[in-house]
Amino acid sequence: MKYSVKISLSIITSLLFVFCSNVNSKKDVRKTEKNTTNYEKHQSFNNYWYNGQAEISSYKLTQARYGDIYKGTAVNIFVTEDFLPKKQVKADYKDEKNIAVLKLNSTKKYVTGIYPYSLMSSTFTPINYHEKSLKISFSAQEWCGNTFVQLNNKENFEIDYHSYFESNADRKLSIEKEILENELWNQLRVSPENLPLGNHLIIPSFEYLALNHQKIKSYKAEVSIKHVGNLSNYTIYYPELKRTLIIKFSKEFPYTIEGWEEIFFQRGKELKTIAEKIKTIKSAYWGKNKTTDTEERKSLGL
Repeated sequence: MKYSVKISLSIITSLLFVFCSNVNSKKDVRKTEKNTTNYEKHQSFNNYWYNGQAEISSYKLTQARYGDIYKGTAVNIFVTEDFLPKKQVKADYKDEKNIAVLKLNSTKKYVTGIYPYSLMSSTFTPINYHEKSLKISFSAQEWCGNTFVQLNNKENFEIDYHSYFESNADRKLSIEKEILENELWNQLRVSPENLPLGNHLIIPSFEYLALNHQKIKSYKAEVSIKHVGNLSNYTIYYPELKRTLIIKFSKEFPYTIEGWEEIFFQRGKELKTIAEKIKTIKSAYWGKNKTTDTEERKSLGL
């Protein structure tokens, strides 16, 4: 009897060891798979983006606003920078804690009737691993007043919103992390093959949300990509907002953005904003601020 009990205890102990070992093994496999997920950059990525210059593209803009279409210009400035993850600002000095980011400064200028609009969005997205953008800001200046929105990637997305409108007056928001429309412009420059496709929850651009007084949250979106000739058309459709964004970029590296379309309803009719590229240059523009440094600006058609 004692001998039988000893055998049973031995068998149970062995089985427990096997099961516990298997559980730990599965955990290790999942961790390994997560750590080894590979988001390969193009072989020419470093040569293109780390040569001491920014990429600047100018666009002819027809902007939908107030139920009409207005002519203007847009400029996208892409540049790599070192970023401080805690302070969430550009680093002044080299440090092992810095995070390499691709920054997009996107500007628009157009005139509605008598008064002008000046818009700017800044998006800071990590390069070397697939994570959410660290910081996004948007500002609008026009004769009615200023609007400013800033997102910081903390435990949640922490958002500061400032506006001259009573309904959008100073407030703070904390929302769950979802895909950000703003960051997709950066992601397609780094790794277009890993762009999200299918049905997703996406937070629309702060430009759209602020100018159209929409609630800052994630919305259901249908995302697809279509290749046409030398271009790829990346499309995001928001059924609830009845809004479509199509980003047109080159299929080959460096995946330059050739233009975009934004289709939405305003004042009871469908409107379309269209941007068509004028020119792309590489330039260390931050050092070209003299009265003699105007030739490159002229070449951009600005």
